[in-house]
Amino acid sequence: MTRLGSWNPSSLDDKIDRLDSLAEIRQLPPRYALAVDSRDLDTLVSLFIADVRVGRDRYGRDALKEWFISSLTRMKTTIHFVGNHVVDFDDPDHAHGIVYCRDELERPEQHEWQIGVIQYWDTYRRMDGEWFFERRKLHRWYVVDALTRPAHGLGVGGEGLKTPQLPEAFQTWAAFWAARAG
Repeated sequence: MTRLGSWNPSSLDDKIDRLDSLAEIRQLPPRYALAVDSRDLDTLVSLFIADVRVGRDRYGRDALKEWFISSLTRMKTTIHFVGNHVVDFDDPDHAHGIVYCRDELERPEQHEWQIGVIQYWDTYRRMDGEWFFERRKLHRWYVVDALTRPAHGLGVGGEGLKTPQLPEAFQTWAAFWAARAG
């Protein structure tokens, strides 16, 4: 395993392909953020595989678009600032990664402008020579009114989107602290 995942290409052509793939994959999160913030839903859903799973029993970009419409009408303005992005390749056409993001959400009905920090745990798939999101799973550290000092878990698990709490969502988190208990 290398720092780019378990797929370790041996030929020069495969190494160049992995570099090109890395560049393409790294474009997905900022394009997602821009599409969300500009409410460009056609571009947004085009970043996902055509048969994307939406919820437990729906599939496809049309279902995803409906989901985004429902989600994005709960707030007025959003700002997503994409930060660290780690990508690991599983094979030439599959990869996974973690993307850090700071988000801001205007919630006029609550008279709040919220700030938060999230991670997306992504899986990527190349289809017909192009990379897409296969899945994005959101995890949140916190979301609070901009006038509130952030605290662990503040705003998580309440109204709206339910997300796993960070940093506890990391499998390694509990093991780290369990090894130091006692």
